[in-house]
Amino acid sequence: MDGQETVPEGWEKRTSRSTGMTYYLNIYTKESQWSNPTSPAEPANSNEPSEVQCAHLLVKHKQSRRPSSWREEDITRSKDEAIEILECYRKKIQSNEATLQELAQRFSDCSSAKRGGDLGKFKRGMMQKPFEEAAFALKVGDMSDIVDTDSGVHLILRLK
Repeated sequence: MDGQETVPEGWEKRTSRSTGMTYYLNIYTKESQWSNPTSPAEPANSNEPSEVQCAHLLVKHKQSRRPSSWREEDITRSKDEAIEILECYRKKIQSNEATLQELAQRFSDCSSAKRGGDLGKFKRGMMQKPFEEAAFALKVGDMSDIVDTDSGVHLILRLK
């Protein structure tokens, strides 16, 4: 057994007291395995689910990746105008005048509008990074602040 073997970051090489065999411990999750890990251990966010379900309300603007939607063929509003519109929707939701789903159904520039903005379940890596970060940071029933992505500006509501 050579002591030169390196293990990826976040792992420790250990020896089993009962068998004398080498095993590897993920220092974040405390899970162990017999085979040498091939990738760094990720800090496990113990309260982070593997997938979330969210609804969103998207307002596109002229700098959006695709500045058109089922509502408007040619979106010409500025990003500031889009943020202003979304801010008005946010106030309506916070004052219980309307739900995000009701507003999404009528005003969202995403095809998910017909489902009240429901995007279904998704895992990390399936959405644009800013959207994913916001969605996974929310608790069930919580709504995000305005999130800016290449698609436009969003309000995100965590459903599950």
